[in-house]
Amino acid sequence: MPIDPIQLTRDLVNIESTTYHEGAVGAYVAELLEQQQYTVQRQPVEQPDRGVTPGAGSGERFNVYASTPGKTPEVVLSTHMDTVPPFFGCTEDEEYLYGRGTCDAKGILAAQVAAAEQLRESGVGVGLLFVVGEERDSAGAAVANLSPPGSRFLINGEPTENRLALASKGALRVELRAKGRMAHSAYPELGQSAIDKLVSALHDLQSMALPVDPEIGPSTLNVGLIQGGRAPNIIADHAEAHLLIRLVGPSDEIRRTILETVGDRAEVTISLDLPFVRMRRVGDLPTMIAKFTTDIPSLPAWGEPFLLGPGSIHVAHTPDERISKRELLEAVTLYRDLATDLATGRAG
Repeated sequence: MPIDPIQLTRDLVNIESTTYHEGAVGAYVAELLEQQQYTVQRQPVEQPDRGVTPGAGSGERFNVYASTPGKTPEVVLSTHMDTVPPFFGCTEDEEYLYGRGTCDAKGILAAQVAAAEQLRESGVGVGLLFVVGEERDSAGAAVANLSPPGSRFLINGEPTENRLALASKGALRVELRAKGRMAHSAYPELGQSAIDKLVSALHDLQSMALPVDPEIGPSTLNVGLIQGGRAPNIIADHAEAHLLIRLVGPSDEIRRTILETVGDRAEVTISLDLPFVRMRRVGDLPTMIAKFTTDIPSLPAWGEPFLLGPGSIHVAHTPDERISKRELLEAVTLYRDLATDLATGRAG
């Protein structure tokens, strides 16, 4: 049966798949593609050692790779199956589908499946890769990159309002952990405050000069998590903060500057380093600059990358996440046409 991308989006959004709990949605997608006569591989991805709370879909998690039997794909359409929390199911009105994952990225997944059907019918060699873990550490993409199918092109899906991205920012995730010595807060001279150390280091990091690219714009820094101490009447013996820097160039110099700036006030851990990526124009497709990071840096073995998808990043990760039904249907045609032009050489 032909794939209805709107109905498929509804079905996918109603399956909880926050990061580390993607098992149920992976099984649904794999079974659907098997019914569509694809050869389907389930690529196991390990759970992290910590931070996973048992719940819906926890346990086994895996990427789903589908291809036409006996055919090496020229082009692979790819996106991610995980979402950020919290889960909330699909609702709709005449214009939009609402719910966690509608635009980031289950609607995109549905559009890619529908486009792949049309590509197969026209004889274009196409594959589908749907990964886990994009919202945390691109763990699924890293596993997939160990088993590339020999494709020449990768069209990755993220919310770009159906515009082709010419670049996507990199991401540097930094964790700071400061240590102190407990004491009664009435006698601070007897202790050493880890919070004071951390706050001082954060102040200096926020004052750092970050690289700027004249075409792409500035690098940005966000302190997304901060915690520490035990009680107001105790000098804090521990404190930590997690930062995310959006990169517009190589990370080497920023990493060195962070270490020099923090000095001995805190231990510095780099928990994620995804590079900045530039991509090329194709024909007269409208373009944009993605200020966010994608799985593309973790999938270099899958071919020349392109970034395109329906929906707006401005509503992703929010309580108002939604996707336009019209834009979703337009994406099917855009994916089909871009893949066809790449596979046939018409895209240069």
